[in-house]
Amino acid sequence: MDISLGDEEVFRLLPMMDMEKARETAWDKKTSVFGSGLTGLLSRPKAEDVQISYSECRYEPFWHIVCHVYYEYERRRNYIVPVIAPEVKQVTINGIDYQVTDKPHQFTIDGVEHCVEEASNEIIFDAIHNQQRDWKNYLRFDKQVVVDLAKLAPEGNIVVQPEMHASAAVRQVLASMLRPIQADEIHAEKVDIKKVGLYFRPVYAFEYKWETKGKTAVAEFDGLTGTMTTGGITLRQQVEKIITRDLIFDVSAMGANALIPGCGIAIRMAKAVVNGPR
Repeated sequence: MDISLGDEEVFRLLPMMDMEKARETAWDKKTSVFGSGLTGLLSRPKAEDVQISYSECRYEPFWHIVCHVYYEYERRRNYIVPVIAPEVKQVTINGIDYQVTDKPHQFTIDGVEHCVEEASNEIIFDAIHNQQRDWKNYLRFDKQVVVDLAKLAPEGNIVVQPEMHASAAVRQVLASMLRPIQADEIHAEKVDIKKVGLYFRPVYAFEYKWETKGKTAVAEFDGLTGTMTTGGITLRQQVEKIITRDLIFDVSAMGANALIPGCGIAIRMAKAVVNGPR
């Protein structure tokens, strides 16, 4: 099996709203963050009782993996040919005689099938929670290529380190695509990891205080779509771990057999594109 590794890139998605606009939206929603449904309606605070006590902009990572697999192989098959006329006892094809059986009335031809299979897959993973997400719409937003990971986000913003490394994301994609093939002879078996992209998306988080009740709540606003979710968290400080390319882009560093455990076959791995500056 041949495995080729293509682009490994980091992008920062550019927010569609700035902190000021996000704060305005958060202020308008401040009475709705303390519960929902009937209980929330009955115990909703007055606007003057709720204040925003903390805010932050952070960049959360996700992986965009694109893979293509290609198989070319041969296998022998017996083709059963039914014979309609009852009087036929033997059939000759290209100088070869085939005996016709009585019940069922048929004969068998040995053949070689020349097969080609290929498939592509594109999957996005939340790199914090190691979960597959339907976030392809994020790929349409404007982005900025990140060369220096130390300068990934504007000063004062929080950059969340990916808990899921590239190898884990690629391994999951390949596990969903690769399968055993029935073949007598394999001529080509290729895996093309076309794209390994690490994206950082902007999220605004606001902590609210309901002073008279002594309650706090957190609302998060998607910096691209503006969608609000409640029950989130605030990080409050810059993540201290340093993010490096060698740490997160570990596909080529690990053994190729580790990407496809238990395969039991020889694997050749080639790096198709050289990484940019570190």
